Amino acid sequence: MSEELDTERAVVKTFVPTYQKEEWKRHADELDMSQSEFVRAMVQAGRRGFEVGESGDVEEGGSSTSNPGGDGLETRLLALLDSGEYLSWDQLVEELAGDFEDRLEETLQRLQNENRVQYSGRGGGYTVVADGE
Repeated sequence: MSEELDTERAVVKTFVPTYQKEEWKRHADELDMSQSEFVRAMVQAGRRGFEVGESGDVEEGGSSTSNPGGDGLETRLLALLDSGEYLSWDQLVEELAGDFEDRLEETLQRLQNENRVQYSGRGGGYTVVADGE
C-alpha cells in the first residue's frame, strides 16, 4: 500500500456492564494504558483471531488444514503488515509475543485458580500441584 494511513481520530461509543468497565480499567491501569488505548488494543488483538470465509461468515481461529490446531500466526502476521507501514523484526516479535504473553498469563491464572498449578517464590517459578496438596 503506497497510500498514507489516515490517522485522524474518531469517537466510538459502546455500552458495557459496569463490572466489565471496571475490569477493563483495572487491566488498562496494570498495563499503564488509558482506557481508550486498552480497548483499541484489545479490539485489534481480537480481530486477529478471526477470519472471514468465502461465504462472508466469520470463522474463529485461523488455522488451516496445513497447520491443524495452529494459532493463525500467518493471519496475525499479515494483519500486522496490512497497515502499510514497514515493521522491523523486533516490532513484529513484540506485537506477536505480547499476545502470547497475555494468553500465558490468563492460562496460568486459571490453572492457579483451579489449584492445578502453583507459584513458589522459594522455588523461583511455577509447578504442577501434586495430588492431595
